[in-house]
Amino acid sequence: MSEKVEASGAIIRRSDLPSTAARELIEALNSELSGRYPEEGATHFRLDPDEVTEGRGTFLIAYRNGIPVGCGAVRKIDERTGELKRMYVSPEERGRGLGRALLAALESEALALGLSRLVLETGVRQSEATALYRRAGFSEIPPFGEYLGSPLSLCMAKDLRGG
Repeated sequence: MSEKVEASGAIIRRSDLPSTAARELIEALNSELSGRYPEEGATHFRLDPDEVTEGRGTFLIAYRNGIPVGCGAVRKIDERTGELKRMYVSPEERGRGLGRALLAALESEALALGLSRLVLETGVRQSEATALYRRAGFSEIPPFGEYLGSPLSLCMAKDLRGG
């Protein structure tokens, strides 16, 4: 995928994680998460630039009128499984189909990486995100990896091959 114009009217393209646009979107995401999860010990789980390099994953940014308005990543966990990370849509863009478009683009990227299953972590207070993922076919799974023992985490998975 080099660049794709979505039905939502946004353009989604690959980006480097250290880019200015990526840093600004992740900063906005972290700020929003800090507001929703103010308690001590709440964490914003990491994503390292090398986890979204060619063959290991990808980081996507959605633009509307040249302005970055959303992002998301997929990173390979093993040969079969990928993890969605850092999904975010700016508040003024929500409700316009951009989250669905980003999620579909990330699923397509995961398939291109040869993955057949996606997992993700979202927070228990992010009902909009949870609803988006459920509508897209994700279902709840037990916590995994770094989310074990995180009471504010909700983990989900989806089989990309439909079986």
